[in-house]
Amino acid sequence: MIATPDRTPLPRSFFDRPVLEVAPDLLGRLLVRTTPDGPITLRLTEVEAYDGPNDPGSHAYRGRTARNDTMFGPPGHVYVYFTYGMWHCMNLVCGPEGRASAVLLRAGEIVEGAEPARKRRLSARNDSELAKGPARLATALDVDRSLDGTDACTVGDTPLRVLAGTPLASDQVRNGPRTGVSGEGAVHPWRYWAADDPTVSPYRAHVPRRRRS
Repeated sequence: MIATPDRTPLPRSFFDRPVLEVAPDLLGRLLVRTTPDGPITLRLTEVEAYDGPNDPGSHAYRGRTARNDTMFGPPGHVYVYFTYGMWHCMNLVCGPEGRASAVLLRAGEIVEGAEPARKRRLSARNDSELAKGPARLATALDVDRSLDGTDACTVGDTPLRVLAGTPLASDQVRNGPRTGVSGEGAVHPWRYWAADDPTVSPYRAHVPRRRRS
């Protein structure tokens, strides 16, 4: 028998831990996004940890900026950034306030409210591709910079919250290098995903962008 997912909101204490503890523990949790077209519920299947000053791959490695300010705030808040002039990506802030660590939400399975997600992801060949990758996940859930700083631990009327769901057993969690990270940060095996899940995105090593001649 498949257990019914726990819809209790995760408390702030869940996120107020080291990012390498929080990241794998997010797998199987439910992310609920309230949109004008109705709520969308996503089961998290792939994430990446970014450990602030200890991590050359983190946006916060060199300190606080206007872009990464939310990462330094209280745990349990949403950090959204814009990348390549095209895409948004969503993170959940972890650890004590001022520590600047976060978990990038890389992929998930949309378990409720798929229709509005399909309208935003017309190129998806099937539902397993709706949120397969961080930019696709943000697009499917209608996430942009207006959500940066949102408190995902608020109970009640909120645009985004995280529920307990059904966390994965440890033998169902895999980990390896993060996707597209360059330099010293490329060696960290801080990408975590659900074993054999079709919504998990493929691993891609960093490829330097060439300047146009």
